[in-house]
Amino acid sequence: MIVRKLVILIILSSLVLFSCRDKDPFIRIKGSTQGTSFSIICERKRSVSENKVNRGISDILTRIDNSLSVYNSSSVISRMNRNEDVVADRYFTEVFELAQEVSELTGGAFDITVGPLVRAWGFGPEARAKFDTTKLDSLMQLVGYRKVRLENGKLVKENPGIILDVNAIAQGYTVDVISRYFDSLGVKNYLIEVGGEVRVKGTKGGKLWRIGIDRPYENNLLPGADLQAVIELKDRSLATSGNYRKFYEENGVKYSHTIDPHTGYPARSRLLSSTILSSECAVADAVATATMVMGLEKTIEFLENHPEFEAFLIYSDTSGYFRTWASESLKSSITEEN
Repeated sequence: MIVRKLVILIILSSLVLFSCRDKDPFIRIKGSTQGTSFSIICERKRSVSENKVNRGISDILTRIDNSLSVYNSSSVISRMNRNEDVVADRYFTEVFELAQEVSELTGGAFDITVGPLVRAWGFGPEARAKFDTTKLDSLMQLVGYRKVRLENGKLVKENPGIILDVNAIAQGYTVDVISRYFDSLGVKNYLIEVGGEVRVKGTKGGKLWRIGIDRPYENNLLPGADLQAVIELKDRSLATSGNYRKFYEENGVKYSHTIDPHTGYPARSRLLSSTILSSECAVADAVATATMVMGLEKTIEFLENHPEFEAFLIYSDTSGYFRTWASESLKSSITEEN
């Protein structure tokens, strides 16, 4: 799994503040959740007040936090991690089942039990060098998606020390839940972004929604300041994973910092940024995370065998220069920046 998941998406021309809000055909909401930010744009409807939209989104975010946040000590997942007697709610159940499906799909490259390894290795080459390899065997006993299951709403662990962390799928899932809420209200045009994971429906004033992908270099810290590409979307979900701001260099080649759940060691990969498109944002989120473990060649092979996903990949070539790869079906929707 990736050591650090970065928000590397921006929504182009979508957060402009209008001096006269009554003339703006869209409701625009921004805020913080799950340790990151969110931005939502949806069309105005006479039957749906802005207050109703705000209340609905706030309620969803609160309920998801109470279910899936490892930073909320009273959440369902936190209580399960402490081995308390708690029954899974709908949100935890849906995320857990999706996570297990993606783990199977990706051969275990995605794994919500990998947290102890990620924390043990830390970030950056200094932390990697300080890792105590004598602890690896004991840590690996706590890793493995097949070591956990749900039975009658209860989490069953092979080892009570296993800890779950669904951060690599929860933001995409949150996007999906808000999307379902908008669909229930009859909203036809919207964009939902949580922590860089995006779902769009319809258009923005008759034009396709445009999403920017940051150029992956170490000092590109401000999202949108320097773009690698722009992708046009309609009725699709998009998620990007990357840890290029924590890459290391060896003989001029850039390698990302990832932890492989199979070995417990950092995976050496030239893949620096992976953008995945799918019908469900939670699945796109998890698959994007998995590709950072797979690396460039295995990711391309995976994508060729799974046409239900489209992708835009940014990687370092053997000389250290940035290169890109895109699914054939996606190329007409991508504009690469100079």
